[in-house]
Amino acid sequence: MSFVRQSILVSLIVIVFLVALVATSARLFLPDGLSAPAPVTESSIVQGE
Repeated sequence: MSFVRQSILVSLIVIVFLVALVATSARLFLPDGLSAPAPVTESSIVQGE
């Protein structure tokens, strides 16, 4: 059990962190950069009735 805790779980956490880092860093290279807010249309607004 200590082998799993010391190597496999640590490697899995590092891999998940690196995937998240690459996903957020990739936004810099997109044409629009995802810096603009999402467009709001009439059909996407839910009324509270």
